Amino acid sequence: MKTLIASTILAIIGIAEAPAAEAGEIWRASGFEQPESALLDAANKRIIVSNIVGNPGEADGNGYLSVLSLDGKVVTRHWTDGMDAPKGMAISGGRLYVADITRVRVVDLASGKLISSIDVPNAVFLNDMTADSAGKVYVSDMLADSIYRIDGDTPELFVKDALLASPNGVFADGGRLIVASWGKGIKPDFSTAEPGGLLAVDLATKTVSQLPGAEKFADLDGVIAVGDSIYATAYMTGTLYRYKDGGKPEVVATFKPGSADIGTDGKSTIYVPLMNEGEIAALTLD
Repeated sequence: MKTLIASTILAIIGIAEAPAAEAGEIWRASGFEQPESALLDAANKRIIVSNIVGNPGEADGNGYLSVLSLDGKVVTRHWTDGMDAPKGMAISGGRLYVADITRVRVVDLASGKLISSIDVPNAVFLNDMTADSAGKVYVSDMLADSIYRIDGDTPELFVKDALLASPNGVFADGGRLIVASWGKGIKPDFSTAEPGGLLAVDLATKTVSQLPGAEKFADLDGVIAVGDSIYATAYMTGTLYRYKDGGKPEVVATFKPGSADIGTDGKSTIYVPLMNEGEIAALTLD
């Protein structure tokens, strides 16, 4: 009966239930402390994980970065210390950029040494990051309906628009940013009055548009693109969705609540941080 009810609800809101075989788990690494993001460092053949360790909005100095091998073995548990609540990350010019509440931390990619901190004016709750083909870095501000752009060490407001609806995940995809929005009217328990969806921001015009068929369907967290598919996590339900242009979001995997800022090798693997479980799961895509 529960399965029937769940299937009916998904059908009503226009989301197709996909077979469990759509995304198979390869490995799972444990022992992390609120892992929020898992980013592939392809050049060094490793995965970098951000650990919040406490209140996601509190500057408590507890946060740190870890390093995983591509087969899910912990290489360095405390690779970079001295952060507050690190979340999304991006790589550009031999540097790792890390969103940390109201500033962006800059880490030397070779050594893991914290180089500097970039204060982002008027930032409230910086969340996910991405880098475009020109090496410019973008960071979402979930609680200010904003996205900032960083060129070198200089931050600027790139776009601020209510249509972003609490932008969480960001992913540079050619001439656009794909955005996963959490939704409008965030409540104390982080549920929303109106769920989020998938959007795009044109890098040239800064125009914000909703992706057809993927409007207002879930409180979204991380987002990536692999081939012609977009994948996004819904933190509150632990759901991983897949979306293709012109279609509807499909469920390809379900975890316990807490699936956050996903990473990918850009080919066939997705790395899913499970914040509440303290784990990173690697999935292979059919």
